[in-house]
Amino acid sequence: MSKLSTQTASWLRDTGFTVEDEALWVEALTHGSMGEERDYQRLEFLGDRVLGLTISTWLFRRTDDAEGQLAQRLNALVSKAACADVARRIGASEHIRLGKQARDDGTATSENVLGDIIESLIGANYLEAGFDPTRELVRNLWEQDLVGTTGRSKHPKSALQEWAAGNQRKMPHYELSDRSGPDHAAKFTVTVSIHNVGEASGTASSKHEAEKLAAREFMKQYG
Repeated sequence: MSKLSTQTASWLRDTGFTVEDEALWVEALTHGSMGEERDYQRLEFLGDRVLGLTISTWLFRRTDDAEGQLAQRLNALVSKAACADVARRIGASEHIRLGKQARDDGTATSENVLGDIIESLIGANYLEAGFDPTRELVRNLWEQDLVGTTGRSKHPKSALQEWAAGNQRKMPHYELSDRSGPDHAAKFTVTVSIHNVGEASGTASSKHEAEKLAAREFMKQYG
């Protein structure tokens, strides 16, 4: 495997990462398109867990939110989109090791790849420095999101969609399951489901309101 370039090593250290075993960091920045024996996927798996524990602990200790609100914020803060935003802020795209075709195709700016890369870097830092320094690093990188409005006061349907995306589930499916009463006082029941997770229903005087209630109920049960 190639050596870590001086420029990339300096960027990592300046950003706050602990770089000792350079081969580990080459792996953390290597996309599958390079065709090398090891790429970032295993480190991404590890970093995802470290990130989730760090953010959920921060939310638990710093807020009095109920469980459903905690889950809503957590899923927004660790979503692929949120991770990609952090990767963009630190300039990760120019340091990703990509095959020529993948780079020509714009893979370096892909939200999925950027999100994966920041998680793989967190995983590498955990192996190099341990949990406590990595926790502080994550808090620094996510600071503006943690103290901002990410994941707060979302419309229930938006919150559910974010939850599904953050947990790599299919998008919610809404279906009108019942309509009763006269036209001037109709009641609509909508059921929302996510494949391999479950379903929940809401009833209201409009289909839109019933969808909102169903999404809120789904988050209570499964979020």
